[in-house]
Amino acid sequence: MTNSLRTPYDGVVIAAPVTIPYVRYSIESAQWWIGRALSTLVAQAGIKASDIDGLCVSSFTMGTDSGIGLTQHFGLCVRWLDTIPLGGASAIAGLRKAARAVQARDADIVACIAGDTNHVDSFRLTLENFSRFNQDAVYPYGAGGANASFALIARNYMRTFGVTREDVGRIAVAQRANALRNPHALMKTPLTMEQYLAARPISDPIHLFDCVMPCAGAEAFLVMRDETAASLGLTAARLLSTIERHNAFADDPMQVRGGWAMDVGELYAMAGVKPDDLDIVQTYDDYPVITMMQFEDLGFCNKGEGAEFVRQHDLTIDGDFPHNTSGGQLSAGQAGAAGAYLGLVEGLRQVLGTAGPTQVRNASLALASGFGMINYDRGLASGAAIFVGPSR
Repeated sequence: MTNSLRTPYDGVVIAAPVTIPYVRYSIESAQWWIGRALSTLVAQAGIKASDIDGLCVSSFTMGTDSGIGLTQHFGLCVRWLDTIPLGGASAIAGLRKAARAVQARDADIVACIAGDTNHVDSFRLTLENFSRFNQDAVYPYGAGGANASFALIARNYMRTFGVTREDVGRIAVAQRANALRNPHALMKTPLTMEQYLAARPISDPIHLFDCVMPCAGAEAFLVMRDETAASLGLTAARLLSTIERHNAFADDPMQVRGGWAMDVGELYAMAGVKPDDLDIVQTYDDYPVITMMQFEDLGFCNKGEGAEFVRQHDLTIDGDFPHNTSGGQLSAGQAGAAGAYLGLVEGLRQVLGTAGPTQVRNASLALASGFGMINYDRGLASGAAIFVGPSR
């Protein structure tokens, strides 16, 4: 293990994991969902809204609003503010920035929130306006959304490393089993391997159960210093390490690895732990093949060994490698930018011992990752964090 050269996150803690239960469609605005998360944060932490002096927000469906507009909507007066448009990497990026803000005492309590609505037509509008690339090169030809791009990535990855649909299907099937223990998951019925393999194709090799279900919802947590949490009587998790990387391995013709692979040594060195020390892992799961890629890039196996790793491990809550214990986006739902927060918030619950029916026994050390902003041939943003509960 190499020694970390980065400034440690000494004294930084994460508290008050909040999920506003998802619904398939909503007539409410993204601001309404974010407001509900903020209200729940305040109530759960036993603080006043005026105690929050930092705000970090992510959303695809706020329209022309950003974090600054929300301060007036919600009656906040903050001295630190950020709006992070990094899709599935937003939670890790927000946590990193909030951690340094409270460490430097630029803020005392930062609320990190992501939320999106899902009107009948909002997903189409999001796809149409997702990026300049999408507007110019994809959507005009009828290939709206990420499915076609991820099909190219998945096909290349599977061909390169000899991965079968059954290999990636093990991830989706395990996550559905986990979701059945999550009362807020949108997917309520078991999923067998036979059903997974027989599902209709969407953009081969992407089939129905490789895709997330768009929905409305919100996720949130608080970042503060340990003495602040102690003064409030809040149980909190200590932040040990983080990494973040954008446009990694730009010379790869097609993505077979993400930015995690560039910084994974630093992730574990800063935390002072090894991959085998982790009790739970929460990866960003917009598609199962991206989770398999992360198993490799996050150091659980070598590149090209992801399929064998999945074959040899039980990824369910009671298994030997508890993974995406809420069901992940594949079975709980993807509430827009809140999907970036889903794994981190669930991981926080796990190490605080408050995960309820999805609780992993004796979970105290967790890793959560993020991945976002898909272009034609790759996702551009990646990150990860390791944090530990108070019992360790």
